[in-house]
Amino acid sequence: MTHVVTEACIKCKYTDCVDVCPVDCFHAGPNFLVIDPDECIDCTLCVAECPAEAIFAEEDLPADQQDFIAINAELTPLWPVLSAKIDALPDHADWLPVKDKRHLLER
Repeated sequence: MTHVVTEACIKCKYTDCVDVCPVDCFHAGPNFLVIDPDECIDCTLCVAECPAEAIFAEEDLPADQQDFIAINAELTPLWPVLSAKIDALPDHADWLPVKDKRHLLER
C-alpha cells in the first residue's frame, strides 16, 4: 500500500512531511505535493507531520478523495523530488480551512 496526498494540501503545501520521509517519495508542484506510489514504503511517518491533515493511507482515504490516488500517480513523474523541508506557500494559513480546492490544483 501507499500513502496519498489529498485536497487539503492544495494552496498550503506544508512540507513537514518531507522532512521525515526516509525514502524521498514526495514530489513538489506549484501549489501541491504528491507521493510517488512506487517509492512510498508505507512507514506512516508523514501522516502525523502534516499540519493540513492531507495525507492518508490509501485504504483509509475518504470516499470523496479517492481520485487523489490517480492524481498522485499522474503528477509524480512530472514534478521534481523534494527531499528537504521548504517554506509553505505565503498565504497557506488563509487556505488551510478552505474546502473544495480541487479546481485550484496547478499542474
